Amino acid sequence: MTGQDLVGQRIKTVRRQRGLSQAQLAHPELSDSYVSLIESGKRTPTPAVLELLAEKLDCSLTYLVNGVTAEQMQEIELALGYAKLAMENGEVVEARTRYAELLADGGLAGLPQLRQDAEYGLALATEACGDLDEAIVLLDGLRENDTVVMNPERQVAVAVALSRCHREKGDLARAVQVPEQILGGAVRPAWNDGLMRLGGQLLVAYVSRGDLLRARQFSAELLAAAESLGTPQALTLAHWGAAIVAVESGQAQEAVAHVERSLAIQSEYGDPRRLARLRGDYAQVLLTARPMEAEAWRDVLLKVEGELAESSANPMDKMRCAMNLSRVELLLSRPEPAAERMRAVCDLLDGMPQIMQAEARLLYGQTLAELGRQEEASRELGAGAECLERSPVTRDTAHAWLTAAQVLERIDEPVRSVDAYKRALASVGL
Repeated sequence: MTGQDLVGQRIKTVRRQRGLSQAQLAHPELSDSYVSLIESGKRTPTPAVLELLAEKLDCSLTYLVNGVTAEQMQEIELALGYAKLAMENGEVVEARTRYAELLADGGLAGLPQLRQDAEYGLALATEACGDLDEAIVLLDGLRENDTVVMNPERQVAVAVALSRCHREKGDLARAVQVPEQILGGAVRPAWNDGLMRLGGQLLVAYVSRGDLLRARQFSAELLAAAESLGTPQALTLAHWGAAIVAVESGQAQEAVAHVERSLAIQSEYGDPRRLARLRGDYAQVLLTARPMEAEAWRDVLLKVEGELAESSANPMDKMRCAMNLSRVELLLSRPEPAAERMRAVCDLLDGMPQIMQAEARLLYGQTLAELGRQEEASRELGAGAECLERSPVTRDTAHAWLTAAQVLERIDEPVRSVDAYKRALASVGL
């Protein structure tokens, strides 16, 4: 049923409630036939006519247009605001609950734009809760829903989230396909900040599937586009993407240069949550490039941990920071605090993506092995391997299998270690 039909139905319902005929409602300004056409959905009343009818029917214009009273509209907008605020504060479970309750209530039925806002918010909150399958269903539903046309900015934002979810889930074909549908046409749209975000997702998807040649080519294109645009967001995204490609290509110092450029821009212009995440990623890159300076990177990560706690970071951001801190503690030969952090991380893994669960279990197993707790280490490594077996084959999976193989070798489990090495090789097509 169209919005025009719904407006006509509401006029008809209120008219009958008031005990008026079409002729009585129409007189003297309108004809009864015109009112009949409006009620049947065959004519769209002008704003002036709608205002006149609302006055004659003694009801609010908001109700005739949207199906809710002015008071109900205020309540809906307030509820949407609370849901958005919960999401921004990192209270992702509460945000998901609030968005779901809004959509279930039915008050958004005649408010297609606000309903789309709520559906998009629910999809992001669902993703942040780690429920990638449901998030993908919601995002696909937004793309297929023709009740209200998405504006170009929302179309790109949905594509960014959808590509990210597919990549996190391990469906790299779809992670590439979604952004390429927008960016890979014969005539590429003019670059803007939104499309740069989408380009960043496509670049990471190329890296994840091991297509480093294409990733390097596309990274150069993104850097050129960012320099042309000159916006802080575009430059931050392009340099961070280039850093990811450099890390995967074994160019650690090049990666550090790109991350430092990205961090400098973000420090001047960025929001606290994104800046905290970028600092955490910066420390992770430096752990690879300069492991001998682990004490300094520990200080950086401790600062990041505090910033994430005070910002709107979602649970996955916080868990990644805790895992990086555990890696630093291991580099500094301090397995006890590393094990404490990883025990806390593992307590929060339910519902998280399989690859994250695998990485956490394997890192916890590594810390337990360093403490000489071989039996517990073996158990955690086994749990991590089970998560990897349920994960799609990607470069991340290969790295995780390699980690498992090395730790299993250290705790003197040669059979399982050899199997893990084989799986690591198979994950990269060898």
